[in-house]
Amino acid sequence: MRALRFHSYGDPADVLQLDQVTAPEPGPGQIRITVEACGLTPADWAICGGLHTGVLPRGIGLEVSGTVDAIGPGVTDVRLGDPVLGPSVYTGPSAGAADQALMAAWFPRPAGLGAAEAAALPMAVETAYRGIAALGDVAGRKVLISGAGTTIGLAAAQIAVRLGARVVASAGTTFAGLLNKAGAEVVAYGEGLGERVTSWAGGPVDLVFDSAPAGTMPELLTTVTDPTHIVTATDFAALREFGVRSTGMDMRYDVLGEHAELAARGQFTMPVAATYPLEHWREPVAVSRSGQARGKHVLIP
Repeated sequence: MRALRFHSYGDPADVLQLDQVTAPEPGPGQIRITVEACGLTPADWAICGGLHTGVLPRGIGLEVSGTVDAIGPGVTDVRLGDPVLGPSVYTGPSAGAADQALMAAWFPRPAGLGAAEAAALPMAVETAYRGIAALGDVAGRKVLISGAGTTIGLAAAQIAVRLGARVVASAGTTFAGLLNKAGAEVVAYGEGLGERVTSWAGGPVDLVFDSAPAGTMPELLTTVTDPTHIVTATDFAALREFGVRSTGMDMRYDVLGEHAELAARGQFTMPVAATYPLEHWREPVAVSRSGQARGKHVLIP
């Protein structure tokens, strides 16, 4: 099978290559799928650069959708041919950006949800839900989603609204319509964000979830009465410098099946900006790292 892999750490444009490899065999509690779609995320590029080091070569592609083609020992809840989605196993010599991939957690892909749309969900939903959960009970509270123009921020805004929060979201024009439709108030990101948010709220907001690129924290601190009211998924330096909180490390893939059902019914949206054949991987790598991704970029093996 083909697999997009790197044999040394570095810039993904320099170290990634499409290899011919032996298909992986599922171990206990695992399944193997024929990959129909693989979402690309910033974590893929970080892994190329040395995040979560391991035995090389390694594969990329952390979120996948496809059909089950092999079942490991102890797995009883799927059958061959079932359509599924979820995170791929990415610690071995190949991952999701391949013709076949292993999964240790998976959910049925609902009827009406395409493979590319399904592969766009796992990382954004998991990270966003974990971040909103770290805020605590958001029902009835004024919540700022900083960086709602990212896929994580877009997911977080929709999740917070569904949980009963009054949401104000900082974003550009790309997702503004989707955010408004979901029930969030949109304000422009950038200089003066703090004033725009507190004007909307009539004072400080109750809570902030931050998924914006690092550097916005000084503005965000002006929107709350205490730094611990902010949870960030992106600005790790601010955890030490300002005393804001992190999303934690308890993964929340358990909510992925519910959000896949919502997406199939048109009640949750994760836009797919473009799809690409696996062999054309260089184009989405460049676009997704440009700061102009405008949604998920998905490989189609």
